Amino acid sequence: MTTQRLGIIMHGVTGRMGMNQHLIRSIVAIREQGGVPLANGDRVMPDPILVGRNAEKLQSLARQYRIERWSASLADALANPDDTVFFDAGSTQMRPALLEQALAAGKHIYCEKPIATSLQEALAIARTAQSSGLKHGVVQDKLFLPGLRKLDMLRRAGFFGRMLSVRLEFGYWVFEGDLQPIQRPSWNYRAEDGGGMILDMMCHWRYVLDNLFGQVKSISCLGAIHVPERRDEAGRPYRVTADDAAYATAELIGHSGEPVIAQMNMSWATRVRRDDLVTFHVDGTHGSAVAGLQDCRIQSRVATPRPVWNPDVKQSMNFFDQWQEVPDTETYDNGFKIQWEHFIRHVAEDAPYRWTLLEGAKGVQLVDLALQSWRERRWIDVPELTL
Repeated sequence: MTTQRLGIIMHGVTGRMGMNQHLIRSIVAIREQGGVPLANGDRVMPDPILVGRNAEKLQSLARQYRIERWSASLADALANPDDTVFFDAGSTQMRPALLEQALAAGKHIYCEKPIATSLQEALAIARTAQSSGLKHGVVQDKLFLPGLRKLDMLRRAGFFGRMLSVRLEFGYWVFEGDLQPIQRPSWNYRAEDGGGMILDMMCHWRYVLDNLFGQVKSISCLGAIHVPERRDEAGRPYRVTADDAAYATAELIGHSGEPVIAQMNMSWATRVRRDDLVTFHVDGTHGSAVAGLQDCRIQSRVATPRPVWNPDVKQSMNFFDQWQEVPDTETYDNGFKIQWEHFIRHVAEDAPYRWTLLEGAKGVQLVDLALQSWRERRWIDVPELTL
């Protein structure tokens, strides 16, 4: 057994997602566990260099998590042949240009999504990556969440019978910044800075729908700006120019060829009364399931109650109590870390990996078509996307 070093240029890790999920809970955790095991018994130890514009933050992060290297010069980092992977968790608007630089420098690339703000840009960088012969991947973290892994197990076991519909509910109240401090960056609500609910979340729902429920065939979407004025990090008021909510319906072709209807409600202007910040309610002929981030509850055909509609009598059934919890049958690791391990194996031993930049481009495609549907107020078909 030997330990191989893998040099990783990590860009954008001073931001919330890059720091918490990718640096601390993924790369630092992998280093603490002794690296990523390979099929032949060897291990791969990530050796990150933190790169960004704020040298003080980079140095502080590196010191806190015992990382030896950091740099405020991306050009210098890309010039080092000993670092073969480039990762980006910076702003979406900058991402295509950064990935192109990294590919030109001969680096394998792994990045957050969306991979671009338009389908044209997304396809261009995906084609460049494909023609380069280098490895490339995009984060599709929700596929690795315990709740969705349980849903996938139910689907593969035939629990649902013929799948009928999926209802996705996502969101919570994001404070405006007057009575309560904001808990999301102000750029999220400015279209000119790459903000917007549809751009932020529709790329997630694309890979969740495609992988768990069925290929997206068509979509109808209505966006909204429910809160037209917010305050930024300095407390200054600004006009909201990006959608803070969206309401969509999609037609899917299920894995067995059956039609499946998906409803997607997403909002930063809603108050939560459900099991989790995001829930997926799946109905089928033989059973139904509701999954959140961690948990999943089911109701089979033979255990379905018979409620009686009577608006004059208070409902006697507690519908929440009528569902059975799917047990944890394994230890669920952090979803971002799991996908990092998959990508590291892909680079180190050419292990199969299907979450490529083409999959990231599919997410941007659904964003573009959802925005077009909102703009034109009509259903839009989703054509097959190829490179």
